[in-house]
Amino acid sequence: MASPATTHTAVRRPLDALRFDVAGPTALTGVVADHLRRLGARTREEGSREEDAGRIALDGGGFASVTAHSAWGASGSGIEDEATAQAVAGVMAVHGRRHGAPRGLGVDYLATATGVLTVQGLLAGLIGQARGCANPVPRITTSADRTGLLTVSQYLAAAGADEPEAVELAPGGPPFTSADGLLFELETLDPGAWAAFWRALDAPAEAIRAGWRPFQFRYATACAPFPAALHQVTRGHAWERIEQAAALSGAEVCRLRALAERAVEHEGADPWSLTALGSAAATGVMRPTPVRPLSGLTVLEAGRRIQAPLAAHLLGLLGARVVRVEPPGGDPLRGMPPACDGVSARWLALNRGKEAVEIDIKSPADRRRLRELAAEADVFLHNWAPGKAGELELDAEHLAAVNPALVHTYTGGWADRIADAPMGTDFMVQARTGVGEAVHPAGEPPVPSLMTLLDLLGGLHGTEAVLAGLLLRERTGHGIRVESSLLGAADTLLAPALQRVRQGLDPRPPAGFRRPLRTADGWIAPSDASAAAAAAYDVRGMCTEDALDQVRSHGLTATAVTTDLSDLHHDPRLSGSISRDAHGAPAVPDPWSLA
Repeated sequence: MASPATTHTAVRRPLDALRFDVAGPTALTGVVADHLRRLGARTREEGSREEDAGRIALDGGGFASVTAHSAWGASGSGIEDEATAQAVAGVMAVHGRRHGAPRGLGVDYLATATGVLTVQGLLAGLIGQARGCANPVPRITTSADRTGLLTVSQYLAAAGADEPEAVELAPGGPPFTSADGLLFELETLDPGAWAAFWRALDAPAEAIRAGWRPFQFRYATACAPFPAALHQVTRGHAWERIEQAAALSGAEVCRLRALAERAVEHEGADPWSLTALGSAAATGVMRPTPVRPLSGLTVLEAGRRIQAPLAAHLLGLLGARVVRVEPPGGDPLRGMPPACDGVSARWLALNRGKEAVEIDIKSPADRRRLRELAAEADVFLHNWAPGKAGELELDAEHLAAVNPALVHTYTGGWADRIADAPMGTDFMVQARTGVGEAVHPAGEPPVPSLMTLLDLLGGLHGTEAVLAGLLLRERTGHGIRVESSLLGAADTLLAPALQRVRQGLDPRPPAGFRRPLRTADGWIAPSDASAAAAAAYDVRGMCTEDALDQVRSHGLTATAVTTDLSDLHHDPRLSGSISRDAHGAPAVPDPWSLA
């Protein structure tokens, strides 16, 4: 067979000339099929949707077949849909922290993320073939329960740390409400801007001081129990005054948008972009035959917080050598409490196993050093502020001059697609795109989840985009500029809801959707199909085991809700086991099995 890396000179997209078969439930296969089409593959056959698991087979263009199998969980585990997967993996517990009780997300978050992970596995299998991998990957297996563990990995790591949380885990958080009834999100990374915003609204000094720490840590804890006085303050001011306070202080505010508003402006764009750079160039010196799909490749990561570090972490699991670019003195988030063996447990969840190099990007000498590192890398991945790479002369065009075969990747917030966009952080993107409305059922106010839904899903999109760029490089010889965004992640997540809007239907799930049932000692979560019937049984006086027996005796499906993430270590319902890293921090299993 001719090499798939060199056969097709007219390739424009990574999967041009490839075809795929798809079978199984849309919840598990819909995102996979959509993304494969957007990457250039064509559907050969769509099979029955009656199967419990999804199956995708991809081949053509000189590639041997790669098959992906996706399931909700292990057979017999009781994990059979989105609701039960969220319950078992701890997603309901984390999302519910701001409310004081476990709650399910109103969107199919784990199914969506599992679909993106499945595409990653398929792309990795093709890259391995193109690179002559010693152990080709003909089969990829993914499951929603393992995906769930990945999405709560930072929260799980904190729960298993050597010390307690630095802030209280208690109900509370944004959004705020203006005097004219508008719900809005507030964002700033600067304590000075935080204080100036509230002073402009005449907030009590003690409430300003007490509110900053839980507000700052809300990304890590999924709750923000700051003083009620701050909510009272915003209710006393009109939206115009609040906008003025934000403009004067340097903080940013964003009114919560409805799904109907997002549906009007949504242009159907791909969640990532891939652009060939310059003329075709060799992809580097010959390397030994790789063992894993990305073995022998180097990823240079200049990432902060979650999105880019998670993307690079997954590339490392696929075999790449990952080198983190950190400021002088190291990444300050290494010291973020709680710690395991002196290192932040949350930081380890996304950065264990990476090498590190300290670079002062403000120094011309250090920027030259960074260009030298990029000259030897295969991927340069960053999530700096918009325009920062260009200012530093480290954008795709600049680095292509030293490495024409580089896959230059930017994981940002808005992808320059929304003109009046606020700061591109998770909760602001949730507010601006209608995610806050989608994740809560009808009858409840729209509230962005304090679980970092879009940072996590955006990181998964970033990995997917890098793999697509690497495959396109293998097939064309060109360096590739890649961009993914939190906005693209939001659009992927919201696609079913936006489609309902366009059909004139209510985009929100019904009242009480995915609300677990209280028992005497915990909670149980019915499957979506069993929820209406299960709600008829009063299980508040029963222990969880008896409550499950009660609803199951009537032919209904339900499972116990994980409320303490530490219990995940020994949960027999999970298809993969949680281990400990060299620092003693919990480490979740790889999200895919490659065989």
